Amino acid sequence: MNLKYILLVLWFPLAASPQAIEAEVVLDAQQTGRSQLSIFNTLEKDVTEFINNTRWTDANYQPHQRIKCSFNILVQSYDADSFQATLQVQSSRPIFGSSMNSILLNIKDDNFNFIYKEFEPLNYNPNVFSSNLISTLSFYVYTILGYDADTFEEGAGDEFYEEARKIVNAAGQRGGIGWRDAGISQSRFGINRDLLSGNFSNFRKAIYIYHREGLDVMHKDVFKGKENILTAIDLISQNSKSRPNAVLFRLFFDAKSDELMQILSGGPELDIKSTMSTLNQVAPVHNRKWRMIGR
Repeated sequence: MNLKYILLVLWFPLAASPQAIEAEVVLDAQQTGRSQLSIFNTLEKDVTEFINNTRWTDANYQPHQRIKCSFNILVQSYDADSFQATLQVQSSRPIFGSSMNSILLNIKDDNFNFIYKEFEPLNYNPNVFSSNLISTLSFYVYTILGYDADTFEEGAGDEFYEEARKIVNAAGQRGGIGWRDAGISQSRFGINRDLLSGNFSNFRKAIYIYHREGLDVMHKDVFKGKENILTAIDLISQNSKSRPNAVLFRLFFDAKSDELMQILSGGPELDIKSTMSTLNQVAPVHNRKWRMIGR
């Protein structure tokens, strides 16, 4: 059994359920100038039910095991069932021994255009491309599941990333630019390819160490937890030397910059000079936050 399930059953011994995801969906149609149309409310409701009620995995989850996430849809234009939109996806996981959650993913997808007819059912089939709406939502659900699993057990996300790959393959020819490695900085194809690639084994090891051996032990040994977080950052640094500017590194630090700033600014003092150098090199977009560490 996956270590995550064992741990969370111990943490929250409540009745199990097949639902793995607890998503909040917010749709903003203000930019269309027609936000009062009923189709926007219907779409928000249908997407919420689709994500939360689809059985994405055979595992049974305790209520508090369900992965907290959000899907924020910004509709920029709408015409005859055709939506031009962006999607912001965020997920988090609990930190053992505390009441806090840690952000895992914080992804903005600028290529979220789709066809949706009001009241048309949304059904998931991994091997069939039925719409960009269904495929994109399903892709991010499985990416969330895989990334979450990786933080509890090394390599545990593979089964979910493989499911996401089926979606990528089915959508590749018909789903538009987000599904192909077409020179854009962040495609669903690229995210999935890298998560399954042995070239990023150090990165995936790092997110396990960061969360399971770092954050999850800080309630009993702050020094050890902080030390392991520095080890995780070093692993990412090593990985970045062979794969500079990879999107996975950017996604990691987009989610973790505030958290890292707090961790490295407080608690027991460690030698973080090399870590600071790494942060400035691997995630220069967050240099302003790195400069605030220790102040």
